[in-house]
Amino acid sequence: MSGAAASAGASKFQAFMNHPAGPKTVFFWAPLMKWCLVAAGLKDLSRPAEKLSVSQNLALAATGFIWVRYSVVITPVNYSLAAVNFFVGSTGLGQLARIWHYERTKQDPVAQIFGPKNDPPLDKTGPTTA
Repeated sequence: MSGAAASAGASKFQAFMNHPAGPKTVFFWAPLMKWCLVAAGLKDLSRPAEKLSVSQNLALAATGFIWVRYSVVITPVNYSLAAVNFFVGSTGLGQLARIWHYERTKQDPVAQIFGPKNDPPLDKTGPTTA
């Protein structure tokens, strides 16, 4: 790379590293770790609806959407925090809708799609050698 291109790349990297919401701050790492809550909410798609917690998903939905608002009024504005909290709230709201649907119909179409598969048992005769 030429000297001008290298210094432009380095200055963008330095700007990223020294940003008020960059990787040297909690404003970068907290949203990154909070994606685990979204992953847990998506993992709950494989659980039966009758085993889901209304209070837990209500708390996730409420705090997710409250923190979306907070993350755009703080200084520095933290869009990654807003994004992760939107998805935390959305997964909580989706699971609440799933619980509500199950309570009304006693059917859980989501678990039929994402739930555990009923695989046939393995043959217990052992491996075959040719």
